[in-house]
Formats: sequence, structure tokens, C-alpha cells
Amino acid sequence: MENKEIELEFSIKSGAPEKQRTACVVVGVFDGRKLSSPAVDIDRASDGYLSEILRGGDMDGKAGATLLLHRVPNVLAERVLLIGLGKEREFHEKAYRDAIATAAKTLRDTGSMEAVVTLSEIPVRKRDVAWNVKQAVIAAHDALYRFERMKSKPQEARRPLKRITFAVSRRGERKAGETGLTQGLAIAHGIKLAKDLGNTPSNVCTPDYLANEAKQLAQTYGFGCEVLDQAACEKLGMGAFLSVGKGSDKPPRFIVLTHEGGDKGDKPVVLVGKAITFDAGGISLKPPADMDEMNYDMSGGGAVLGAFRALGELKLPLNVVGLIPSCENLPDAHANKPGDIVTSMSGQTIEILNTDAEGRLILCDALTYAERFDPDAVIDLATLTGACVIALGAHPSALFANHDPLAREIEHAADAAWDRVWRMPLWDDYQEQLKSSIADMANIGGRPAGSITAACFLSRFAKKYHWAHLDIAGTAYKGGREKGSTGRPVSLLVHFLLDRAQE
Repeated sequence: MENKEIELEFSIKSGAPEKQRTACVVVGVFDGRKLSSPAVDIDRASDGYLSEILRGGDMDGKAGATLLLHRVPNVLAERVLLIGLGKEREFHEKAYRDAIATAAKTLRDTGSMEAVVTLSEIPVRKRDVAWNVKQAVIAAHDALYRFERMKSKPQEARRPLKRITFAVSRRGERKAGETGLTQGLAIAHGIKLAKDLGNTPSNVCTPDYLANEAKQLAQTYGFGCEVLDQAACEKLGMGAFLSVGKGSDKPPRFIVLTHEGGDKGDKPVVLVGKAITFDAGGISLKPPADMDEMNYDMSGGGAVLGAFRALGELKLPLNVVGLIPSCENLPDAHANKPGDIVTSMSGQTIEILNTDAEGRLILCDALTYAERFDPDAVIDLATLTGACVIALGAHPSALFANHDPLAREIEHAADAAWDRVWRMPLWDDYQEQLKSSIADMANIGGRPAGSITAACFLSRFAKKYHWAHLDIAGTAYKGGREKGSTGRPVSLLVHFLLDRAQE
């Protein structure tokens, strides 16, 4: 189906808000009717017009409140949009991003085709101008995202929002703002790709579909790309990976992307993404409720592709490898059965006690394959366990690592990205739960500490390098009536790579 999307333009500008010739200028108001600095400038230019409006009770400044004003005296903009910021002392990263999102949605819904947003001038504690602009671009893109390509009649805005200009306080801040703008756009485009792939239904988004997406990225940005078919994977001995897709008529694909931006001898960062394009659970069939959301089980692979999209735009001076094992997990006469034993690429044997614990079976062979790159670090990401959702909910991704400095790097990147993680234990005590009497290990460790034992399983295949595992089961998508991909953790990955590039 044809998908007519208008690419939203972003730019940076400095200057007095009352002198901006635009359809709308956006300013913030804190709880208690306290004007932000740009709002004070407009209030002064308009002889107290904003203060008078606020005293009348039309706007209180509470988070999420909005008020659109027309023809404000002595202001060149056609309209002024007031955005409630909440309490000033509590104006932190989430409040800032929420305010930007509210502004973007209101601009879209009120028919503004362009706007100057001054919220980017408001200080956020411990953050700089580049961070403000970068997060503003990401938050605005996120707020305006729609996935309508599968609808026969996509919703069309009466006057679509085409351009947002983010204001910086002083001309000297424009360079930092431009840096934030460039990085924010690259990250936003990567997030959008991950969302689009996640939201595309599994009858369209198959392993071949993901492979073709990788090939298109490679062609656009000059990446190396190799797609291993079943025969190639059999030759490599990927018995665990191949066992998962046996119940499907969609052939498995093992996708390898390479970005050679660093020196030839530099060890690469390897990103590994689980890409089960549909997970019915196999013979250990999932219950019908919410099974429709299992097209999102490829979100790890989608995030790797999204990170590579951003990597291509930013042309980072790093060597990066992306590994995406992709297949479907369906039940038929050829599918894995509980009690089967498979041999992984590493030679270790695995007793399959539950066929719905399939993600670790495809990841373990990918982690072994990663050894051939002599990596400096390996990060895998996967919608791996429902236990992670129970433990942490939808706010942070779970972080496991066998190397403390790598874990700290990821935590720092997660903080900078506002794409948060929470580190979980990876103690040897939990390995006992994976014991099998007839194979080297079982693929599950029982109900207790399910996300931890899954990580412990993967750690057995990552002993030859520094490795981290992100369980994104609670953060990669939203379920229920608001079903949709979040695009996480693309922003985290790109910030991690940015930090590495700056080193």
C-alpha cells in the first residue's frame, strides 16, 4: 500500500521570541503560573498580555496543560502556544521530553505548518544545549509518529506540520545546537525504522523481509552485508538457531552487517539482535491472549537495524558488526519438542524443556559466531523473558554483563539517551538452575529468577569477550489497545557508539 509520509524538517535559531515570523511560537509556563524566560520576553513585549491571561485562570502551568493564543500584541508570530511544564523544581528529563511531545502534538492538531519552539532554551538539570536539542528532536519525532501503511485510508492532517525550529538562547550556542540536531535526527530516523519494522505484521515482515531491509541499508550507507541461508548455517553447525525455525515454512536468515568506519586493526563492537518475526511458542504453545503481539519478538533485530541506520547517517569512525538471527517459532510436525536435545555452534548440547524459550537458542549461536570478529565488546538485545516484565515493568531494560566497565559504559549511555537500564545480577549461583541430567544444559531454569537464568544461559556462550545482554521484553513495545513499537533501545545503542567514537 502506498504510504505518503511528509518528512518533518528541523532547524536551529537564536533570537527574541517575539520577533519570530512564524505560524506559532511555543513557550513554557511552570506550575503556579510562572513564566519561563522566553515567555517573559513575550509578556514584556506584549505589555503583560500573557500575565493577564494567566491571572484570568485560563492556564495554570500544570504539566500537559496547553493554551493557544491568537494575535498576541507586538508579537510577529500568528499564534502563541503556552505549554504547561509542571513544578519548576521537578523539571527534569522526563518532564522536558513530555513538554516537547505535548507541544508537537498540539501543533499538529491545531493545524500549524511551522513553529518556533523555545522549550529547548529551558535549562534541564545537568544537561547542556546539545542534549536539549537532541532530545527535543527525538521526542517530537516520537510524538508525531504514526504507522498507517496497512490502512486503506490513512488519516491526513488538514494542514500537516512541516517544520519545527528549536530556539537557543544565544548565537554562541548554535554550534552545540546543530550538533544535537544532527545526532537527534539520526537517532530519530533509526528509531522510526525500528518502529516501522516492529509494527509491520508478521505475514509481511518475515526473515526474508528483514534481510532485504539490511541489504537496502547496506546499499544506501555502504555497509557490508551477508545473509546466510539455511545451508550456510548448517555448514557452520548452528544447530540451536536452526532448530527453532523447523516448524515454519519461512526459511531462516542469519544477517551480518558490517560498518568499517574505524582503522583496519580496530576491534569492532558487535550488536546482536534477536529477530523472531513471529513467536507462537512452538509446541509449548502460548495462550491466545496477546499472542497477536508476538510479531514484536523481532524488536532486538529491528533495533540493530535502526542503530545501523543512525550509524550510517552519522558516519561514526568505528568498526561495528550487526548480527541478526531471524526465523519464526511455530508448531508443526517438524518443530522442536520438549525433551529434544540440540547441539549449538559452540558444540555444547542443550535440552529443550520449553520450546517457548527459543530466543536464547538463536542468540547462543549468534554469540558464538561473534567470536570470529575478535570483538572489543558484544551487546545482545532481545525481547527475551516475560519474567523481566514482571521484575521491571516497562521503564528500564534489564542489563546483564560479564564486564563491569562495559556495564558502566552502557549505563552512562542509557542515562544520556534517557533510555534507561537497570543492572541485574549474573551470579554463578543461578547457573545451578540450568543443569540437565542428559545434556550440557537445559534451556530454562524454572520460574524463579527467569530473566537472570536466561542471561546465565547466554553467558555460557560469551566467555571469550566482554559481553552485555539487554532484556527489552518490557520496553521494546506497548501492548493492548495502544499496541505499538517504542523503538527502544536504538537511542541507547547510538549513544553508546557516540561515546566510543569520541574516545
